[in-house]
Amino acid sequence: MTDRAARLVEVRTYKLKPGHGERFVAAMAAALPMVRASGMDVVAFGRSDHEHESFHLIRAYADRDELTAQQDAFYGSDAWKLGPRQALIDCLDDYLNTLLWLTPDSIEDLRSRNGLKRI
Repeated sequence: MTDRAARLVEVRTYKLKPGHGERFVAAMAAALPMVRASGMDVVAFGRSDHEHESFHLIRAYADRDELTAQQDAFYGSDAWKLGPRQALIDCLDDYLNTLLWLTPDSIEDLRSRNGLKRI
């Protein structure tokens, strides 16, 4: 990416096993503060507007190196492995990551329009 002001945005979508929505929300309530405390910029999290058993988590990074370093450190930590990890995994049918480059203004628009919604 040639625009230094742009940030790499990861859109992670989760498809849950039927009937696991409440358990997933509870596990994410424990996980999100840990994700933020690790230094990752959580832009938005919430339930899909069109599918009850689908959720999104959107995070922003300076670049691919920062994404890799922050996620490796977080997902390799004992706090994650011994904490909410298994409760979240038990709820998942599948998930998908998509990476996009966006301007800071676009990220702030995502944050304000799709922030941490009540679930």
